[in-house]
Amino acid sequence: MQYYPKHYCGVFGIYGHPNAAQRTYYGLYALQHRGEESAGIVTSDGRRFYENRGMGLVSQIFSGEALKNLHGTTAIGHTRYSTTGSSHLRNAQPLTGNCRLGQIAIAHNGNLTNAVKVRDELEAQGLMFQTSVDSEIILNLLAQPTLRGNDNNLSETMRRIEGAYSLAILTQRELIGVRDPHGFRPLSIGMVDGAYVLSSETCAFDLIHAKFIRDVEPGEIVIIDKNGLRSIQAFPEHQRRAFCIFEYVYFARPDSTIANRNVYKVRVEMGRQLAREHPIDADVVIPVPDSGNCAALGYSLESKIPYEMAFVRNHYVGRSFLQPSQLIRDFDVRVKLNLINELVEGKRVIVVDDSIVRGTTSKMRVKNLQEAGAKEVHVMVSCPPHMNPCVYGIDFPDRTKLMAASHSLEEIRKFLGADSLSYLSKEGLVKATGLPKDNFCMACYDGDYPVPYDPMVDKHIMERRKLEAEGLGEELAREELQTKLL
Repeated sequence: MQYYPKHYCGVFGIYGHPNAAQRTYYGLYALQHRGEESAGIVTSDGRRFYENRGMGLVSQIFSGEALKNLHGTTAIGHTRYSTTGSSHLRNAQPLTGNCRLGQIAIAHNGNLTNAVKVRDELEAQGLMFQTSVDSEIILNLLAQPTLRGNDNNLSETMRRIEGAYSLAILTQRELIGVRDPHGFRPLSIGMVDGAYVLSSETCAFDLIHAKFIRDVEPGEIVIIDKNGLRSIQAFPEHQRRAFCIFEYVYFARPDSTIANRNVYKVRVEMGRQLAREHPIDADVVIPVPDSGNCAALGYSLESKIPYEMAFVRNHYVGRSFLQPSQLIRDFDVRVKLNLINELVEGKRVIVVDDSIVRGTTSKMRVKNLQEAGAKEVHVMVSCPPHMNPCVYGIDFPDRTKLMAASHSLEEIRKFLGADSLSYLSKEGLVKATGLPKDNFCMACYDGDYPVPYDPMVDKHIMERRKLEAEGLGEELAREELQTKLL
């Protein structure tokens, strides 16, 4: 089966609403596409926290009775995929803890690039961890009275961590929103019934009838309490902007608005740009639903080639429990997207997808079209080839599993069995957003990582931990690892 990149996570928060838990439930429902493994809600009535987490979909976890038990007018919620940390209930967020600030809960969207190093330092100080997620590192840092010789506060903690993070933080009397200094992950502010709302995407505002106010700026801390909203810029010095451009390509819902750009319109423009760069004489343009719909429409509009929804998506498909075999793989592909043969038989077909990671499912799609009688099959991809893994929260595999990293365009075309294969250029992708290139992180395409990271440091620490777990003393473990490295 083809690898589809997992969404990173979705966060939501609301302050000062009599139905805070219910509104958070609906907010998470709207953000379900950002994570389907687990979800949680924590509320505060000003005195104590109430919490509920579970594995599965939002609608499966929160019954009406469960929501009634989440008291209070302030809440945060989280829905996740496991980018770091295994898929386990103990890793479900928001995480809660007690520290010098009192009770605190954190919901985190993103991935810290120095997580292993910081966790190693905290464990060396005697701190214990109950989970394997980055959010617990942030909790433990906030519990420190001093950091780097300074009185610790949220700004100091932000300066200690590196990488991608948009946070919704709940204290007994405050709702706090935080965005990393590069702005990798989206986070927006809204209002409903006089209550402030935070959300990973604006589509959640629409569901609860909230009005969009603005985006949280990169490096900004917004603190919401009984006195309203106040803002702190934790990084007054200039930082490179690095919003993940893959939000526009794939992750965000098309009805969301990011940086004043509607995602649907951006994706349609990607398709138009693809048609300008790679015109093909064909009879029909079809998308791979759902993420290819907008770009295929754009290609059709620009090329004047008719648009048809020849692939029909089954929205009620879970993971197959059957053992891998060619029959089962074929079943998995067809049960998710079934082809209407009459729309492609005898025709020259352009099929538009948002990305090709490993390519195996794309190969099956081409085969399905050919078996249905398509005269020609031309594969169009509405983003550049994925050449590098993501270290900021997208669950892209390493380079050895990225097809474009080790194969030429012609080799990929032959593997797919297509008559032609074309990708949108990096320049075309940026142009479709209408924003400057220096606003984005495009590391998965060009290898330019905005926040440097050293995978060897993580490897060193993880190997040392493994040796320690095998029963070697810390000193001996360090010596043996040093010998290995030499």
